[in-house]
Amino acid sequence: MASLETEALLLRSVDFGESDRILHLLVPEAGRLTAIAKGARRSVRRFAGTLDLFNHLRVRLDLRRPGQVSRLDQARLVRSFAPLRSDPARFALGCYLLELLDRLAPEGAERAEGARLFAFALQTLEWVATRPPSPQLRVLTLLRALDALGLRPELRTCVRCGREPAPREAPRFHVAEGGPVCEACAATLAGLLPVQRGTLRALEQGVRLDPAQLDRLVLPPRALAEAEQLLDRFSRFHLGVELASERFLRELMPSDQAGAG
Repeated sequence: MASLETEALLLRSVDFGESDRILHLLVPEAGRLTAIAKGARRSVRRFAGTLDLFNHLRVRLDLRRPGQVSRLDQARLVRSFAPLRSDPARFALGCYLLELLDRLAPEGAERAEGARLFAFALQTLEWVATRPPSPQLRVLTLLRALDALGLRPELRTCVRCGREPAPREAPRFHVAEGGPVCEACAATLAGLLPVQRGTLRALEQGVRLDPAQLDRLVLPPRALAEAEQLLDRFSRFHLGVELASERFLRELMPSDQAGAG
């Protein structure tokens, strides 16, 4: 049995049996990892104040064989991202990010990929914790999470023929194909979403910009509505379900997708 001392981000915690907890962790060495915290609900001292959502931890794990649940032996709190717990909309958006990572982050990832995804998660929680909650913040969080997970949609060239639509063309977005299609290719497809070229360009900027520069990006109402619609449908296509946190988030920050028509 190997032992691992590392940083970890708590993605999910589920009560198990009479006194244990099953934890889903994101760790730099391996991406997503499942561990059991024995006696975590019975002892008030062993893991006191550490096994809560959003917590950035320093942990010691006993690793088991692939497919088996590891064991959490020690956990020390590094950072709690407290602002995420003080505002319902920030809390909902933080939960949304964790649920995306919990469902889509690879288990047993290569160290380089795990470290990149772990750094992204911490950076994004900091970003959400220090910005006013808004529909644009949710859109950019989802877009950048899909990019970090290797699932970002194509935003420039036609996913059917590879050609960049001409300036006079009105592109459409195909969810299953994962990007825009030109007018010629759109003639043979159904279920296309209308999208302005400006919306696609704004989303490109949302991926490329450094987080410190994202406050400069402003999506007009119609572009924001289009971006919400296509990213929501695209993410559900890959997830297969609507996330519970997404429903909660919509109650707190209703979208204005009527502007997309």
